[in-house]
Amino acid sequence: MESRDTNQRSLLLVSCYELGHQPAGIAMPAGFLRREGYEAEALDVSVEGFDPAKVERAGFIGISVPMHTALRLGVRVGREAQTINPAAHICFYGLYASLNAGYLLDTVADSIIGGEFEAPLVALIKALAERTDIASIEGVSTRRRRAAPVLARLPFAIPDRSALPPLDRYAMLDIQGEQRLAGYVEASRGCLHHCTHCPIPPVYNGRFFVVPADVVLEDVRRLVAAGARHITFGDPDFLNGPGHSLRIVQALHDEFPHLTYDFTAKIEHVLKNRALLPEFSRLGCIFTISAVESLSDVVLSHLEKGHTRADVVEALRLLRSARIVLRPSFVSFTPWTTLDDYIDVLEFVEAEGLIDHVDPVQFAIRLLVPPGSVLLSRADTRRWIGPLVQETFTYKWAHPDPRMDELHREVTELVENAVASKEDAVATFYRIRDLAYAARGGESRARALSLSPLRVRPPRLTEAWFC
Repeated sequence: MESRDTNQRSLLLVSCYELGHQPAGIAMPAGFLRREGYEAEALDVSVEGFDPAKVERAGFIGISVPMHTALRLGVRVGREAQTINPAAHICFYGLYASLNAGYLLDTVADSIIGGEFEAPLVALIKALAERTDIASIEGVSTRRRRAAPVLARLPFAIPDRSALPPLDRYAMLDIQGEQRLAGYVEASRGCLHHCTHCPIPPVYNGRFFVVPADVVLEDVRRLVAAGARHITFGDPDFLNGPGHSLRIVQALHDEFPHLTYDFTAKIEHVLKNRALLPEFSRLGCIFTISAVESLSDVVLSHLEKGHTRADVVEALRLLRSARIVLRPSFVSFTPWTTLDDYIDVLEFVEAEGLIDHVDPVQFAIRLLVPPGSVLLSRADTRRWIGPLVQETFTYKWAHPDPRMDELHREVTELVENAVASKEDAVATFYRIRDLAYAARGGESRARALSLSPLRVRPPRLTEAWFC
């Protein structure tokens, strides 16, 4: 029976991993629920650990899965919840819930919600509390019925962070040797683009939705009152709607002139909005993350990134001119990436003085192909794709050059050990470079940057960015 009593038992929203930030996947639905008169408990497993007591008293357990790592951890939480509290209704919601609906409903979930999930989530909780049928709720998939994700602008509520751990439990801004409390907000969701490796296009299909400016501003006010001195805009691309974004940061700067912020944007949007970059900088932007992914035009074409190697060089120049730090992310291992391509990225990062701008884990990132991926519809994919490994929620693939798979294994192990030992990122970079050169034939190069503790590092968050 899919409808269960939540009247006399608590509502529990669970986050397992959101890049070290206070989870929007709890705060945003909690705001919707509060507006409707519901109080929800929160459990952020990444900082609090698993709490059996909260799970045991819940009638409804919502598990937020906005990314691949969160999904893998969330399934473990869901299975443990089934054991502790088999009567609870377990709902997985977020981007990766839609992509993996079949498996989740067959194994651990009573319902699934993707897309713009907050309104369907509230409707589901209401129906469960009133013991009415949930099978026809828009956007809610069950074992009896699969529903398309809701893709419509919602009546957004102000996020409710009252049940979450304080900001000092999360990633901070590290700037000039000082660590500052950082908040995380979203000014838009979804994306206009169709990058083939991205999990957003299969769900949003080129659509994005802005969060009203007054909601974003009030959320930031509350974060500042809680001690935040820096804000991360967690939108998939802050420049999907540049006018909306600019109005928000202008208002923030007027109210909090010393507040700094960062955002994520595509290289092509950096180029398209080059005239706005100095203004974003003046209003407090200190760095931007951009999914560069590769410097190979062949790889970039397969990923349909919308930029070229030359565009990356120009975007870097523009951002430097505007005094905004670029922190590039990479998909370092793809079926099309050659060993020369991999080394080219390392040499570019070194030559451009970007070693401290790139978290070493970025050099170990391997292409994920989840169920529903746009890549699965491409004719080329049949040449290299393997079977779906359901337990890891991705398709297996092997590189046509065995050296690349061996290099990936070695770099992954190196980075994991470096993180555990808190090795300086520069030392890690050069050890990765040595592995890559050895894979190509054993050449060696001089190390251009010393490990001097006096070097000035660019601003960054204290937790590495990866999915």
